[in-house]
Amino acid sequence: MSNSPQPALQEIVCCMGQPVAGNPTQFMMERAFAAAGLDDWRYLTLEVPATNLTNAILGLRAMGFCGANFTIPHKVAAIPLLDGLSPAAELMGAVNCVKRDGDKLLGENTDGKGFVESLRTVLDPAGKKFVVLGAGGAARAIAVELGLSGAADITIVNRSETRGQELVTLLTDRVKISSHLVQWKGDYEVPADCDVLINATSIGLGDAQARVAVDGNSLRKELVVADVIFNPPRTRLIRDAEQRGCRTLDGLGMLVNQAVIGFKIWTGVDADANVMREALEEFLNI
Repeated sequence: MSNSPQPALQEIVCCMGQPVAGNPTQFMMERAFAAAGLDDWRYLTLEVPATNLTNAILGLRAMGFCGANFTIPHKVAAIPLLDGLSPAAELMGAVNCVKRDGDKLLGENTDGKGFVESLRTVLDPAGKKFVVLGAGGAARAIAVELGLSGAADITIVNRSETRGQELVTLLTDRVKISSHLVQWKGDYEVPADCDVLINATSIGLGDAQARVAVDGNSLRKELVVADVIFNPPRTRLIRDAEQRGCRTLDGLGMLVNQAVIGFKIWTGVDADANVMREALEEFLNI
């Protein structure tokens, strides 16, 4: 019989999605595991094409992974392969985070929660009026969580009337929040009673000069302007809003906070958000 020591068991979380050139979440998670003394935890990035998603989740179950993140194109397709959803994920119709609970895999969506936690550093969303630019996955997650956090009113501004109305109907009928649609044509003029403007589109991703079609004269200094884009963090919208005296939120806060929430879901331990933020800034060379 061999007397050699047995290898330590490892707790593994993975990210399944499209091929990526590096993964900022993996970088943050590994740093946070180390800072929390969770030496046996690992976060893996796995490139999983849509045709292999079912087999990948079977593998996740078989190998005892503690959980997973899902990126595009799996956030909706993964749902029927799971054993249950949180109320928020069920409303959004998308998951980005999964936790193992015994022999079950339970889906959650931390995108909107991450945004709301970032927003709380400058403003309590309860009772406030919001304008959300876009009606895609990020907009949907953010709008639902704002509604669940007590927002008074949400206006969805979107170029596609059909897609925008789908989100408005969801917010009105199921989240039970006052919601309206404005079809986006030309430069959008932010209403004078709006408290927070959120760019939830992909405009600005990888392009610091890309312009979001918003009337600059409507950016009042009382307004909070937020952008979900984290690379680059100082988008043109953020810079223009700062010049107008607005308080601003870049996309780094949303990304860090959704990672903090996922970390807690998997480990039961509170992550050090400062460690995650520093890791993200290092990853992005900022």
